[in-house]
Amino acid sequence: MKADPISLLTSLGHAVTSRLDRLGLAARFAFAVFRVLDVVFLRFGLIIRELYFSGVRSLSIVIVSGLFVGMVLAVQGYEVLQRYGSTEALGVIVALSLVRELGPVVSALLFAGRASSAVTAEIGLMRATDQLAAMDMMAVDPLARVIAPRFLAAIFSLPLLAALFSAAGVCGAWIIGVKLIGIDDGAFWSQMQASVDVRIDIVNGVLKSIVFGVAVGLISVFEGFFAVPTAEGVSTATTRTVVTSSLAVLLLDLVLTVMMFRGLN
Repeated sequence: MKADPISLLTSLGHAVTSRLDRLGLAARFAFAVFRVLDVVFLRFGLIIRELYFSGVRSLSIVIVSGLFVGMVLAVQGYEVLQRYGSTEALGVIVALSLVRELGPVVSALLFAGRASSAVTAEIGLMRATDQLAAMDMMAVDPLARVIAPRFLAAIFSLPLLAALFSAAGVCGAWIIGVKLIGIDDGAFWSQMQASVDVRIDIVNGVLKSIVFGVAVGLISVFEGFFAVPTAEGVSTATTRTVVTSSLAVLLLDLVLTVMMFRGLN
């Protein structure tokens, strides 16, 4: 059956306008969240509570993942460096890979799958059970009471989780490279210390984590706040949070890498 060109154009136009409408809604929502951040800092206990639920409860998966990623990098890096007689540079390769790229990116992806999905589901259930509407009736701003603390917790958690991920990865590489393979311990640490720059490598990695935290946190609270108040709607919003956050992290990583390590240095 031949498709009607008018119907195809209509469907395409509807899809484009729907995406633009949702993008505009997200921009207005982000502006509203930023406006109430100063109020949230007056009740810092809310941020501490969300830091525990989002950050502390993600420590185990982040540290274990970092340890195994560092071990894999050590094995793969040693096989490559061995061909050129530069096995002492294993620590440099692992540290730069973790601090510049894998630490911020993998931590953000793990955070999106572990914490952001839970935040979206929690806010979506609050929407489905009319808890957010009840706050409005009691003159309690849900943006300041529910949304902003979870958003700030994501921003504060991700740099710390990325640092722990990188530290665990370096420890895993040390176990494989020094203890199992037999690389010189002094060369492993000294070359790493001499090659990793604080401004170019560490500071840029922290800035990446902060930007990823803003993106992942904003996506998670937005999807939960505007989720359809049904079981299917909440599950769809949770899935959309993980997918959108992962794509946003990878896209932002490309943009930030080009800006930091190509355009600004």
